[in-house]
Amino acid sequence: MFIDFEGIDGSGKTTLSNLLAARLSRLGYKVAHAREGGELRSPVARRIRELTRDASLLEMSPRTEFFLNLARDAQQLEEVIAPALARGEVCISDRYLYSQLALTGGGRGLALESLQAPCELASRGLWPDLVILVDVEPELARLRKRLGKSKGERALDNDSRKGLAGAGLAVRMREAFREMARQEPSRWLVIENNDLPLHVLEQRLVDAVVARLEGREHPRPTLAPERPAPAPVPRSLDEVEEHFFRVMDGLEVREPQLAVWLLGGLPGFSAHQRRLGFVERFPGLTVRSLNGLDDEPAWALRELLAEVVPRDVAASIDTTPSPQARALRERLYEQAPAEVLSGLKRDDSPSAWSLRERALGEGHLADVLCGLAGLDDETAWGVRELGMKRGLYGDVARSLSGLASAQADALRERLLGHNRLAVLRSTTGLDTPFARELREALQDKARKVVLRSLTGLDTPEAWALRETGAPLTKEALDSVDGMDDARAWQLREAHVKRWPATVLSSLQGLPLTERAEALILQALEQTGARLPVLHKAYALVAAAHTATLPQERTTPRAHDGDHPQPTL
Repeated sequence: MFIDFEGIDGSGKTTLSNLLAARLSRLGYKVAHAREGGELRSPVARRIRELTRDASLLEMSPRTEFFLNLARDAQQLEEVIAPALARGEVCISDRYLYSQLALTGGGRGLALESLQAPCELASRGLWPDLVILVDVEPELARLRKRLGKSKGERALDNDSRKGLAGAGLAVRMREAFREMARQEPSRWLVIENNDLPLHVLEQRLVDAVVARLEGREHPRPTLAPERPAPAPVPRSLDEVEEHFFRVMDGLEVREPQLAVWLLGGLPGFSAHQRRLGFVERFPGLTVRSLNGLDDEPAWALRELLAEVVPRDVAASIDTTPSPQARALRERLYEQAPAEVLSGLKRDDSPSAWSLRERALGEGHLADVLCGLAGLDDETAWGVRELGMKRGLYGDVARSLSGLASAQADALRERLLGHNRLAVLRSTTGLDTPFARELREALQDKARKVVLRSLTGLDTPEAWALRETGAPLTKEALDSVDGMDDARAWQLREAHVKRWPATVLSSLQGLPLTERAEALILQALEQTGARLPVLHKAYALVAAAHTATLPQERTTPRAHDGDHPQPTL
């Protein structure tokens, strides 16, 4: 029996496919997993996959990508799948030719009818007996992927080719997968992975597959959770906090690490009390959730965990310029040099340069470069030239972030042949001839990075790119974060149905006027207050509430002894 798992990135299909393989093996079935542990079993297929994921190959066309992906799947079929089936084993694949139809047809927009004949050729007529679509809301999948990156499972600044198209690609792929499932209900089994515990999903999946293997029944079209009546959505901003933490109660049971991650940057007593409940189990994630917070409870928690998870504490300080932040960086440098040096962006103080000089003496040139963003003095330029000599092109490009000088653009020109994406990222918020020309050249090749580079820009060119990009992907809305421009409001209101969570996120830093409140409540209503949108709504409410509280001092002193100590 040939079983294929499909779904967008972050859906959980890899995890579930491996769980199913393990369970079937324990039940006595002979099982071959074509992508066991997330790695393709064919060495040739692995080499091809590296090529199709290489984000530096910006000129690769959708058709070229399609045929390379077909070659990968054809090799897996020849080398792994067909032999396993010939031996009478249950063969499980994590993606097959359906993924190429969803990506190239649904995602990239090529005509599906033109893709089917090549897929038939690659398949040799061998298609799965059962296709399991692990269906998930794209925004939730994105949150899970970001959590994986925060735990070091993936590089934070390393897009795949699919990622360069923006988050809209996953939305279109999901729609394509669901349409294929509707067309062949006898072959497809849809399992929803939004809000059920993993062990429940695993058991339902095993039961359905074993029944199919034993010939007892055909799978039902959908293994959806049995839901109670929908909970009422918030009807005012006053109700948002209660709804958010009620949803978080369930999430803490199902996916506790995601629950911690969603506390990231949330101010206020309620969020802090939740953090304290996670400190023992997830100290690193808990302290990273303090990023952007500069209140006394946040500093108390950092001090408490500084010796336990120094790298995470240093990362949570980020670029905070306060004396307490500088003192803590000094303490943490030896154990967390990369995180400390990254937090020195735009910091030209003597203490910052003292740390950089020490790091250079210890061979941490790449980390020093990553913390040079915004610095335009002679010493910084000398470090960049040293980076060029050592071939650290991506790190040198990152060090140029925020610099709009002729000298910066001249160095960007030199770097283009080595790392165009890093150069493009370094132009975020800049309106220079170089930045405009680069965006124009790459808008169809790296749409996500181009749109994000527009953050804060109020120019005709920026608005034209946003208006073109907004129907395709959410990053057009990311670029208007905190903007109170009439065109920003028009963009939000025009696309709140398509990108509700991103529209709410773009309101961060703005006052909660009647217009903002109406937009928040509209997004909650149309999504049934699902977690990603509810999370963004609560972030706005919590920030607004915190801003109205009287504060005796906004920056804690470096050596206070009166911080309230959380109990572990």
